This record gives sequence, C-alpha cells and structure tokens, in this order.
Amino acid sequence: MRAHIITIGDEILIGQIVDTNSAFIAKELDKIGIEVREISSISDDKQHIINSLTSAKDAAEVVIITGGLGPTKDDVTKHTFCEFFEDHLVEDAAVLQNIEHIFKHHVNRPMLPANRSQALVPSKSTVLMNRNGTAPGMWMKDGNTVFISMPGVPFEMKALMTDEVIPRLQREFSRPFIVHKTLQTYGIGESEIADKIEDWENELPKEIKLAYLPALGKVRLRLSTKGPVKEVLDQKLEEQVISLHKLIGDIIVGYDDDELIETVVGRLFVQKGKTLSVAESCTGGQIASAITSIPGASAYFKGGMVTYATHSKVELLKIEQSVIDEHSVVSAPVAEAMASAVKNWYKSDYAISTTGNAGPSKGDSDAEVGTVIIGIATPDGVFSQEFKMGSQRERVISKSVNKAFELLQKEILKN
Repeated sequence: MRAHIITIGDEILIGQIVDTNSAFIAKELDKIGIEVREISSISDDKQHIINSLTSAKDAAEVVIITGGLGPTKDDVTKHTFCEFFEDHLVEDAAVLQNIEHIFKHHVNRPMLPANRSQALVPSKSTVLMNRNGTAPGMWMKDGNTVFISMPGVPFEMKALMTDEVIPRLQREFSRPFIVHKTLQTYGIGESEIADKIEDWENELPKEIKLAYLPALGKVRLRLSTKGPVKEVLDQKLEEQVISLHKLIGDIIVGYDDDELIETVVGRLFVQKGKTLSVAESCTGGQIASAITSIPGASAYFKGGMVTYATHSKVELLKIEQSVIDEHSVVSAPVAEAMASAVKNWYKSDYAISTTGNAGPSKGDSDAEVGTVIIGIATPDGVFSQEFKMGSQRERVISKSVNKAFELLQKEILKN
C-alpha cells in the first residue's frame, strides 16, 4: 500500500523552517504497513497544490498534506480542496465550539472573524477534531485514494496523526506488515563492512532488503521485509541478524534507529555497577553532554572536567608541565595523565580523556589538525590511542565523541 506526503509552505522552500513533519508521518505510516513512495514540499499556490494532488492521486492510496490551514489569507489549502473535489465550504458546529473553547480557556484575546472562519470545512469532508489548535484536520476520499489534510504545527499534527489518522487508516485498509531490524555498528566504514559481509549479502533472500546508513563514526545496517504474517517476518530477520553477528559481531553495538551508542554504554555501566568520569579538551564537554542527555546517567556518571587550555590541565588535573613540554599537549602521555587524574579525582572505576587539535589552527600544539588522542583509565591501568579525524572542525569533534564511546564500550565489555 502506497502513500504520498505533501508539505505546504513557502517557509519550508526558502529554508526558514525544517520539515520535521514528513519524518514523523513516514515513521507512523511505516509502523502500520503503509509504504511512503514520495515526499514533496510545495509552495502556498493553488494551482501548484492542485497539480500535486492530481499527481499523488494516480500514484498512491493515501495522500497526507500538512500546512496551509491557518486563519490568514495565504493559507489556501481548504479552498483548494474545494476546487479539487468540486465542493464548497460549510461551517462545522463542532469545530466552531472547539475554537470558542480554546479562545475562552487558553487564549487571552478575543476571537476574530478570521478565527471563526477556521470552522469552515469542505462539505464532503470528515472532520478530524484538533483539540490542540483551531485548524481541524480533514479526511476526503476520491475513488480508491484517501486525502488527509492536517495543520502544519508539529505538536497539533502529531496528536491528530496518533489519535485520528492512524486508527482510521487501520480500520479503512487491509495492510501488510513492514518489519525492519536496524543494527548499529561503530569503528569501521561502509565500504569495509560491505567487503566483510559481501558473500552473506549476495545470499540474502530476495524479499529481504539491506540498506547501509552511514553517519559520523558509525554505520547502521537496516534489514527490511514485508508480508502478511509478522511472526514469520520477525523470524526471517532474526536469522539474518544471527548470521551478521558471526561476521561482524565485534562492531555491532546495538539495535534500532533510535538507540545511540551513549545509551548502550550507559546501560552497560549500570548493568555492571561501574562508574565513569571524563576529562575533555578538544571535545569541549560534548562527551559529558551526550552522557547526561540520557535519563538515569547519574547512576554511573560521577562528573567531568573541561580542561581546554594548557594551564587548566596543569592547574586542575595537576599534569606535570615537564610532561607537556617534553611530549606536547596533544600526546599519549598527556591523554593518559588526564584520564588517570580525573579517575582519581572522582574515584570512578573508569575515566576517559580527549586531547587534540580540532582546527582550524594548531593552537598550543604542533600536532596536525585532526589529530586526537583518547585516553582511557580502567581498573587495570591506563592506555591511549591516536586518531586522524580529518580537517573539518565539527567532524573532528563529533568523530572524537563517537570514538570515545566506542572505546569505552569495548573496555567495559572485557570485565
């Protein structure tokens, strides 16, 4: 079953806002077995909207539109719907009551005629009541295609999608199951992974698709299949996951799109009852920020220091100036001294440190731009590794954060 998503708004086309609605809608449709074939963003122009609706009708059974439902004259979706469906607007009493309730209880200003006009809907439409805003959703059908229009305000759209649209689609259509299994890998690149699993990939059943989804420091491998019986699909994917573990199990750190490596590492620390501290230089606190963005981090994270300048490494972490003078501030001895010092300061089981040159200039060290040393102190000792992270500052920092978590995961899994 096919779907087409259309977002309406010049503000999207000129880059003033980012379209997050389409991503949310696509994920929700995928969960119930509706395959999104196309996503498009179009301007607030009547003819352009009509052209897009006409094209979508021929290509999909479900067309979802967001945007263009406000009270101002530039919001033309309802009027365009009427033209497309050869319909006219009527005032819906329930929608008007909802608007009056919102203004009475939640808006500290009088209701204007333009607000009342939002109770006008095409006479052939089924209203999708928007309890979070004044613009209702609309459900209209033409032949075998359902057209669904929702406001573009994300929290209003999400509530309508969850409470109204998804349940109606499930009742209206018989759908296959679409099942995905995503494996998160860290440590090696897309081409190297492809080389390692080439024979396995060539033997994949034709009904199972593999997608490589590379990002900074990681590659997600998404297995997808669809069919009428979910249990059968789950079993088929699980068999392939087991085979993948035999080939690249050492770089698989977790599953599913939303599980970050800091989540995986945090769970390991909690499971093993161990604690962590950090001393950051070139990463500027981003490791600590990633850790504390996960609920429950206080169970294992004791704290950290951002010793960005050389003198702070000396004054706060008590790194010997002679060590810095002899080896440079971007060096293995300094990274290891930083990790050991912060581990002792916080009395943690593990500690991690970063020192490097993220660029664009060399700073306090002669190390080449992109050079990063990561130190790890464990219950058994301390060590460090040097990496070349490229020349673009943001990428250097992001890759260093990812690599730090990757090294942490490997170490805690040893014990």
